[in-house]
Amino acid sequence: MNELDDIWQQMMEKAIANAHTTGRSDVAEYLALKATNDSIRSIGCQWIFDTFLELSEEVNRRGIRLDIENENPHRFAVGNSTMVGSLLRFKQGVRNLTVEAGWTRTPNDGFMRGGALAMARILHFGMSKNNAELLLIGSQNKTPQWFSVNKDGNRSGFDSEHLRQHFMIFLE
Repeated sequence: MNELDDIWQQMMEKAIANAHTTGRSDVAEYLALKATNDSIRSIGCQWIFDTFLELSEEVNRRGIRLDIENENPHRFAVGNSTMVGSLLRFKQGVRNLTVEAGWTRTPNDGFMRGGALAMARILHFGMSKNNAELLLIGSQNKTPQWFSVNKDGNRSGFDSEHLRQHFMIFLE
């Protein structure tokens, strides 16, 4: 967790306590839900980054050197909305794989379509047909899950094997 996220979490905890103290249980419930959703978002995005970093470590042990850039915080546009999160970029020669994940933080950032908690993109420089747009979807009964969305809006489940496939496309 970066320093800004840590400060934000402390502010949310204080606001929840203040809402309880002043008898505003409705506000406290809303803030608690937001804090829970932010935690889910953060864990979901971190899973993507951690998985890609693990894959790069496997490649590094085989003697393939990659340049890795990390940008945090990072802002990126999805449609008319602005996501705030992180970016990882892997480079090998002219090959370039960019991974960005985040979510809207303020009303001015817009909204995330499809009931998403967070969004991510995997971008293959020069091979746009291999790019992927991902949505983190949650429900009350299930663990949140990443889905890829095709150009027609159809969703399909997205897991660590899909991340591995994207990394192998980058290395080919």
